[in-house]
Amino acid sequence: MVRIHQALFIAFAGTIAAGSGIAPARTETNPKPLDTHLFHTLRRISSPVVSPDQSRALYTTSRYDPELNKEFSYLCLLDIASGSRTQLTPELLDGERISNPIWLGQGTAGYLAAGSLYQHGLSEQTNGTLLFNATVSIASVVYRPATKSLFFTAGVYPDGNISQMHEHVEKEKKRSDSAQVFDNLWARHWNKWMTITKTNLFAIPLDATESGNVAVGALGQEVNLMQKLAPIKDPLIRWNTEWYAVSDNGKYAAFVVRSPSLDMVWKTNVDIYMVATDGKSDPRLLTGRWEGAASSPAFSPDNRFLAWLQMETPGYESDINRIYIYDTKTGNARSIARTWTLSPQSILWSANSQQLHVLALDRGDRKLFSVNVHSGRVAEMSGYGHISTVARVGSDRLLALYSNVTESSNIQVLDIASANRNNNSSMAFMRRLTDINADRLQDVYLSEAEDFWFTGARNESVHGWLLRPFDFDEKKKYPMALLIHGGPQQGSSHSFGLSQWNPNMYASAGFVAVVINFHGSSGYGQNFTDSITEQWGGHPYKDLMNGVDYLLQKHAFIDSKRLVALGASYGGYMVNWINANSDRFAALVAHDGQFNVVSGYYTTDELWFVEHDVGGVPFTSMGRAKYDAYNPERLADKFKTPTLFVHGANDFRLTLEQSIAPWTLLRRKGIPARLVYFPDEDHWTNKPGNSVRWYNEVLAWIAQWTK
Repeated sequence: MVRIHQALFIAFAGTIAAGSGIAPARTETNPKPLDTHLFHTLRRISSPVVSPDQSRALYTTSRYDPELNKEFSYLCLLDIASGSRTQLTPELLDGERISNPIWLGQGTAGYLAAGSLYQHGLSEQTNGTLLFNATVSIASVVYRPATKSLFFTAGVYPDGNISQMHEHVEKEKKRSDSAQVFDNLWARHWNKWMTITKTNLFAIPLDATESGNVAVGALGQEVNLMQKLAPIKDPLIRWNTEWYAVSDNGKYAAFVVRSPSLDMVWKTNVDIYMVATDGKSDPRLLTGRWEGAASSPAFSPDNRFLAWLQMETPGYESDINRIYIYDTKTGNARSIARTWTLSPQSILWSANSQQLHVLALDRGDRKLFSVNVHSGRVAEMSGYGHISTVARVGSDRLLALYSNVTESSNIQVLDIASANRNNNSSMAFMRRLTDINADRLQDVYLSEAEDFWFTGARNESVHGWLLRPFDFDEKKKYPMALLIHGGPQQGSSHSFGLSQWNPNMYASAGFVAVVINFHGSSGYGQNFTDSITEQWGGHPYKDLMNGVDYLLQKHAFIDSKRLVALGASYGGYMVNWINANSDRFAALVAHDGQFNVVSGYYTTDELWFVEHDVGGVPFTSMGRAKYDAYNPERLADKFKTPTLFVHGANDFRLTLEQSIAPWTLLRRKGIPARLVYFPDEDHWTNKPGNSVRWYNEVLAWIAQWTK
C-alpha cells in the first residue's frame, strides 16, 4: 500500500463569522501564477463514505495528465482520528475510472469500475477483484447488511429484465435502419436523445462477512423495484430514475421519477415513490398532491421517517425547496421551516433522527444548517466557503467536502457538538483532514475574494466580490473580467471550481476578476430569486452595469477602457444582451449562450423553463411581446463588440445555432468574431483536453483586446 502524508489539523473556516467573505490568509514566497497547465493537473476528490464503525472513510482521487491526455483515478482510505491516508489501489485509466466506493463490512471495500462492482480487502496491496458483472453497466450502488441486499440502477428495456439485455442488444444490432420515431416532445434532454432503455432500480442478495467473504446473487435473482409501476404505452417516456435512497434497515427504498405524460417538456412534475425492497408490493406515490419537482429523499436512522425537498409551484424549476417529512407508520406528511427564505439543496438526518443537516446557498456561501424536525427552527452551522456534501460520523461529527476561493476541495471534519457548547454561536468547528493539492498549489498565487455590496435594480442591495490580479500593484491599472453566471436562478459561491469559470484563473492572467450575484441569483431569499421572472434583460443587466460603475468609482486600479465580460448559458445570453445595449466592453465571450429567445423556445429541450421565465409562449400576440422585450436578436443592428463564441454540438438546452447566428451577424458586419466549436461537447466543456483548449482560446481572446 502507498502511505500518504499525515493530515494537516488546521482550525478552519467554520470558526469564521458567517458572510464575512474573508478566508484564512495564504503565505507565499515569490508565488507563480495559476496557469492553464497547472490548473488542469490539480487532483479531484470525491465525497467520503464513512465505515460502519465510524472510524474510517473511503474516497476516490482522480487526476489528468496533459502530456498523455489521459485521466487516472484510485481508491483511498482515510483514518478519521489521525488523518492518516492510504492509497488502496493503483491508478486506473479513465475507461476503468473508480467511483462510488461503498463498505461491504468493516474490512472490505467495494467500488465501481467500468460499470461493474469490485471488492477490495483494505489490508491488501493488489487491485480489487470482480464481484458482480451484470452484463450491463450498473451505477449508484448501496449495500444494506441488515437485509443482505445490494441496490443499484441499470438501464433496461421495457420488460425491465437485466438477464434479457444481451438478447435485446443483439436484436438491435440487426436492425436494417437507424430511425428514431417520436410522438412525444420529450425526445431529448441535455445531451442525449431518448432511447427505449430506461434507468430502473434493482435489489439483489449480497452477503458480506466480517472476515471478508462476499457472495452476491446470480443474474436472475435481482428484483426490479420499479416493475410494478403503471405501464406506459410509449416506451420512450417510460419510468426512469436517477436518484434513490434506502432505509438503514434495508426494508424500504424511495426513488425519484419524472412522471411520464404527453409532451412532458412543459411540466416539472417529478415525484417520489416508496416501495418495500422485497418487491412484493406496488410502489406508493408520496408526492401526488404537487405538480412541482420533488428531490433528495432521505430516510431517518430510526427508519421511521422519510424527508425530501419539494417544489410546490408547477412549471417553475427554481421554486423554493420546501422540506417535507413523511411518517411511514401513520402515512402522514408535513412541511417544516416554512418561514425560512433560503432554498435547501440536500438533506442528511442527524444520528438521533431529531435534526436535519441541510446545505443551502446563503450570500455567496454554501453553508450547513441544522433544522429541528419538530419546531422547524433553523440554525446556521458554517460560514465562509462552499460545502458540497456532508456525511455522518457518529452522533456529533460530520465529514464535509469543502472548498473556498483559494483552496480546492478537501475533506473536513465538523464538530457539530461544538456548536451546542458555544453559547454565542451555532457555528461548528472545522478541521481539515486532506490537502490533495498541497504540492501543486504551495507556491501559486491565489487571490482572496473581496466582497462588496452596491445598490442595484429595485433599489436593492446586490452582492459581488473581486479578486486582485497576479503581481498586483495598487498604483497600476489593470483590465477587468466580469464573470456572469448561468442559471439564471443559481448563485456564484466562494468556491474553488475546477471548470472553466474559476475566477483565480483570470486573476492569474492579469485581470481583476469580478463576480456579481444579480437579481435572480439564489442565496438571497426567494423573492430575490423570483425577481428575474419576465426580467431577463432588465434587473440583471441593471445590476451588472451598476456593479461595474461602483467598482470603477471605488478602485482606481481598474482601467475603464479595458473591460471584458464573459458568461455561459444565461450568462452567454447576457453577453449578447450587453452587446446590443452597451459599448463599454472591449471584448466579450459567450459560451453556449442564447441569441434569439424566440427560436430558442422552439429548439430547447425544456419548455417549462422558458415559459415560466419569459412568460407564456411566443405563438400568441401577448406572449410574443414578452419574448421580444429582451430578445438580443431584435437589436442585431446595435451589435458592435468583438466576441468569441464557444459551443458544444451536443447542447440541446441551447442549440448550436444560438452561437452560429451572432457569430454570422458580427462577421457579416465586419466586426471581429471567432467561433470555437467542440463536436464532442454539450452544454459544458467536460473533457480535460477540451478544457485546456477552452482556457487557451478564451484567455488569449480577452488578452488580445485589453493590451
